[in-house]
Amino acid sequence: MAQISALMQVMTDAVRKAGRRLARDFGEIEHLQVSRKGPADFVTRADMKSEDILFENLSRDRPGYGFVMEERGVVEGTDRSHRWIVDPLDGTLNFMHAQPHFAISVALEREGQLVAGVVYNPAVDELFHAEKGRGCYVNDRRLRVANRRDLRECVIATGMPFFGKQGHARFLKELHRIMPVTAGVRRYGAASLDLAWIAAGRFDGFWERHLQPWDIAAGIVLVREAGGLAVPIDADADMLETGHIVAGNEDVVARLCDSLEKAHSR
Repeated sequence: MAQISALMQVMTDAVRKAGRRLARDFGEIEHLQVSRKGPADFVTRADMKSEDILFENLSRDRPGYGFVMEERGVVEGTDRSHRWIVDPLDGTLNFMHAQPHFAISVALEREGQLVAGVVYNPAVDELFHAEKGRGCYVNDRRLRVANRRDLRECVIATGMPFFGKQGHARFLKELHRIMPVTAGVRRYGAASLDLAWIAAGRFDGFWERHLQPWDIAAGIVLVREAGGLAVPIDADADMLETGHIVAGNEDVVARLCDSLEKAHSR
């Protein structure tokens, strides 16, 4: 059984508490599918309640830490060297349609460096957690990224911008370049879980653009502590600012980056 630090105990306690509430709400979703109004308002309330629980618990256990949150935005703390980066419900559309692929994502940034991350899917009770220098785990099992090197054997995850939104045409060029040279491309709709699944070896690689910091911060820690790379698509860019990220083992990341560059070279 993995020994976890006091910090990780704080993080996992908070996400499990929020997860219990989300799991109860998720149990109601299927009943709402047939209603005239639909579940959208219900899901918005579930999202905000999850954020409230996370904010209250993390503020209590680490007073003074700042926050970057999906709903609240930036909350400045008295402790300028620490801030939580929080997504209370990643995969909202999946949740809304009673699909059990969604997560709570919490990362800690210390003096500008990501040092800990937790991604929790309460629908299946999988809690991915990692702290810098301590390895990556799902529940109590140690994780390592997959060792496949040949893209033809690799399953790659991505996210698709909505039609008409920023980056849609660019994405289609990249998809057309990558699909023929891989075993398959998957789009599951929750970037935090895509990165957690990279850490678990379920996906071999991942790329996406225009993500928010709370979508990827925790997952970056997971991938790195599982022996993989999570790097900007564009060299020297700040992933948390641009939201452009590629992840996997070293060889897969290099091959994906090469393919993405070639997608726009003509």
